[in-house]
Amino acid sequence: MFQGMHYVYEVYKEMSFSKAARNLFISQPSLSAAVKKVEGQIGFPIFDRSTNPIRLTKLGEEYIRSAENIMDVEKRFCHYVDDIQGLKSGTIAIGGTNLFASYVLPPLLSRFTEQYPLVHVNLVEATTAELEDRLFAGFLDLLIDNQSVDPSIYEKTFFCEEHLLLVVPSHFPSNEKVRGHALSLSDVKAGRHLDPALPPVPLEAFREDVFLLLKSGNDTRARAEKLCHDGGHFAPRVKLELEQQITAYNLSRYGLGISFNGDILIRHMPEDRSLTYYRLPFPDAVRSVNLYYKRNRYMTRVVSEFLKLV
Repeated sequence: MFQGMHYVYEVYKEMSFSKAARNLFISQPSLSAAVKKVEGQIGFPIFDRSTNPIRLTKLGEEYIRSAENIMDVEKRFCHYVDDIQGLKSGTIAIGGTNLFASYVLPPLLSRFTEQYPLVHVNLVEATTAELEDRLFAGFLDLLIDNQSVDPSIYEKTFFCEEHLLLVVPSHFPSNEKVRGHALSLSDVKAGRHLDPALPPVPLEAFREDVFLLLKSGNDTRARAEKLCHDGGHFAPRVKLELEQQITAYNLSRYGLGISFNGDILIRHMPEDRSLTYYRLPFPDAVRSVNLYYKRNRYMTRVVSEFLKLV
């Protein structure tokens, strides 16, 4: 009854027979017949076809859980064989948000593929929530992120620290109040913002300005609000809520408001005098960037070698 589980699982992922058939490169009638054959062997339906979109029956939910366990065993064995072959084949799937997929992973992947040219690398870019779902389901081997995930489910390897900085359009009058705290982009690239002797900027100087913050639920947003509350005793006036740090940064360049950006991103930006940077108070402005992987899951040699490289 699990011989056709890959057909059933593809329908489950898409919740559509037509989409699943396209993914599998077979006709929809053939796919429907294959799923019905499995349901006939079980004696109960896996999918409730009376709804739109279709959904799993109670028995179907248990079938999918069992199928995932079987596929995980298959994957472990395939990875074991790959390891024996000495990395002459194999795959690794790594996920990251726009920040990490654009600025952090490319040099790492370049070095890794140069060392292991026959290993196929799959880079997945999405939101942290989407990537964590894929990591949990086994579609990703590694997730790199600056947000914390459940330590009871995931293990981690430390990659680096990220320091949030206040990014202020240079023409804002509030800069005059804190001139002695100002940093240029060259200062940030040289690491001057890491000097513990440099005092953090008094945030109350910006309480009347408008801010460009990431959307609620994002770690950068939560830290920004806490920094304003604890360091400046005000709630920031939010002009725009955004998805990505790079979007907030570019909008700050055009004078639309103040943003909070990490030095990982800022160090990759071209020289620009339209912005002024400020050190923020520790510890809320500092966070760890880690590579996360699922606990109790077989770690392939490919993944192990990538972590060694990191």
